[in-house]
Amino acid sequence: MLVLDHEQTRDALPFEALIDTIADLFAGDCVVPVRHHHDMAVPGEADAVMLLMPAWVPGTYSGVKILNLFPDNHTRSLPTIMGNYLLSSGKTGEMLALVEGGELTARRTAATSALAARYLAREDAKTMLMVGTGRLSLNLCQAHAVTRPLERFMIWGRNHKKAEETAAEARALGLNAVAISDLASATGEADIISCATLSREPLIQGEWLRPGTHLDLVGAFKPEMRESDDEAARRSAIFVDTREGAMKEGGDIVQPIRSGVIQKSDIRAEMVDLIKGTHPGRKDPQEITLFKSVGAAVEDLAGAILAYRHATGQAKGK
Repeated sequence: MLVLDHEQTRDALPFEALIDTIADLFAGDCVVPVRHHHDMAVPGEADAVMLLMPAWVPGTYSGVKILNLFPDNHTRSLPTIMGNYLLSSGKTGEMLALVEGGELTARRTAATSALAARYLAREDAKTMLMVGTGRLSLNLCQAHAVTRPLERFMIWGRNHKKAEETAAEARALGLNAVAISDLASATGEADIISCATLSREPLIQGEWLRPGTHLDLVGAFKPEMRESDDEAARRSAIFVDTREGAMKEGGDIVQPIRSGVIQKSDIRAEMVDLIKGTHPGRKDPQEITLFKSVGAAVEDLAGAILAYRHATGQAKGK
């Protein structure tokens, strides 16, 4: 069985190919059961979460991701996300590969946001605001740069020193990035705003958003967590990766529905609708679009398949 560590997983998942692979699986015959989501107490610290995420394409591939999220791991200089993906043959059940789950999750999450931006961000988007300085931030900047002609990146974090470090890392990757401290002002300048935090209180205020902005909400993966306020939801054309996941787990969707600010019917489409063309996505250059991602097992399976094919010489272009 093939075993890929985090560096091998990263190298096997170039963003352009990953974005296309995720799109293909969303539009295909992938079977995605409801994932298992378990809170785990950690004495003296924030609760951890265990996720079990199965998916399969009949007769080709099947897989499951086992992922642990420990929010206080930063105090130990450890990643928040720990886990692995087990890829198997969908024809024989043979176990084919064990893929490092943290890198897979980070890259498929960023690629999914970039895929959504193909349909929701303005084609001339040039400035991106990254809210958050964790593992996902650099991935999101790189992935969004694949689908839009981004020329400038602003990085904001609660810890400005960390934001400066992240901006420096982004510059080392060839991105024109700078750390900022005024979130309201930067929100009003950005064409794409991507948030990847563990915030329980809104960070992005709807009144700050200018017409034409695309808001990409990646963090806040529990109903009690939130990265944007009610006004942002009210002003935006809302899209999600999956309705089932977003309405159950995404606080940026769950809370405004619960308070009556928006209705379930205000979710215009989910990812598969955009990919298959049953919904056109952005309809107007002045429209504010909001994409809420909580993660779907189809994205993990797509990444695991691509990583396996890439590592075994089966990927296109190899």
